[in-house]
Amino acid sequence: MTEEHRVNERAEEIVEAAGMLFAAGVMAHSGHANLSARLDGERFLLTPGFVRGLRPGDLATVGLDGRVLGGELRSVSAEIIAMHSTVYRARPDVGAIIHTHSPAATAFAVAHRPLPCRTEPMLRFGQAEDVPVVPWGPRGSDVSVRGIADVLERRPTTAAALLANHGLLVFGPDSAATAHLVVAIEESAEAEIAAAAIGGAVDFPEGALEAVRASIARVAS
Repeated sequence: MTEEHRVNERAEEIVEAAGMLFAAGVMAHSGHANLSARLDGERFLLTPGFVRGLRPGDLATVGLDGRVLGGELRSVSAEIIAMHSTVYRARPDVGAIIHTHSPAATAFAVAHRPLPCRTEPMLRFGQAEDVPVVPWGPRGSDVSVRGIADVLERRPTTAAALLANHGLLVFGPDSAATAHLVVAIEESAEAEIAAAAIGGAVDFPEGALEAVRASIARVAS
């Protein structure tokens, strides 16, 4: 695969993921989000700001060192380069990152409450544990970035984090899988809030993750 083809393919995947999030209704009213996709060990593509109507040519190429190597970023996106770089450095297996202000998930972030894993879609799409909360820090600041790095170190199997008083950060093998997990987390947050009105949500029985994995393997075989 040529360099140009790889860049174009990753860009198309980001655009499709953004469209999926809008179609699923999990975006904030403003349409604010930022999405990225790893190109190699040193570079990733990053959205320029608001992502409504996003096109492949809108994306910028950014180095893990923070330099913009191609395209342009608005100042609001330049602030979050370090947030994405930190995840890519900590998780070599991560191929894409999505940050949103999805309303129900953000409610948990504002409340500084981890989101429990109590819905099967969260299990199926890669978050078989509570979504932890990163302590608040100004967006893109050393405080915020250190908080993300600390959570990733303490929770090596989490695929998501809630940014206190801010929003949701999700990461996965590619843009589509990451977008699916964003949707699953937002639906789970909505269900948790709704269940609180009728007595509260209930945990999965012991062995639920293994049962889901066995079911997936049985269908795939």
